[in-house]
Amino acid sequence: MEVVEEITMPQEEKASIISQTVSKYGGKLMSYIRPKVKNTEDAEDILQEVWFQFSSLTNLSEIVNVGGWLYRVTANKITDRYRKKKTENLEDFVYEDEDGSFSIKDILLLDESAGPEIKMFQDEIWKKLFEALDELPEKQRLVYVENELNDKTLQQIADEQGENIKTIISRKNYAVKHLRNRLRRLYEDLNS
Repeated sequence: MEVVEEITMPQEEKASIISQTVSKYGGKLMSYIRPKVKNTEDAEDILQEVWFQFSSLTNLSEIVNVGGWLYRVTANKITDRYRKKKTENLEDFVYEDEDGSFSIKDILLLDESAGPEIKMFQDEIWKKLFEALDELPEKQRLVYVENELNDKTLQQIADEQGENIKTIISRKNYAVKHLRNRLRRLYEDLNS
């Protein structure tokens, strides 16, 4: 059995790389984090977690693109913190109606002044919404987009497509069920 010896860099060299990296990227990362979190303390905590993870690596010299690595880790830390944090704001706007319908429309319609957490949640919802829409058959997707995003009535869509209104209603219902299931999982993930 061959023993593979891990080559570690000298502590002085590692400390020098860490120090140079903190000097070069510290301000940039803070500027990247700050608008995405509620307050400066949260931003500082995230940055501290990034530096801790960076300094814990044994292969610092093997990272080809240090800046890219730092921004990717920072974005992940922001997302992790956001997912772990249950906010009253989200619970105020994401709810189930009496009939069990899942509603996120109110969040999507909020402006950016609602806060950075809501903005991040909006971005994630839009991303997941478009991913879920792409999974739908073309005719269902078209009905949903025309009705919900382009504000056309189901009757207008039926007339434009030369289809029976019941067919259009059916397509919309299938689309809504699919989207509701996909977005419910997103909501559960963000609040678990």
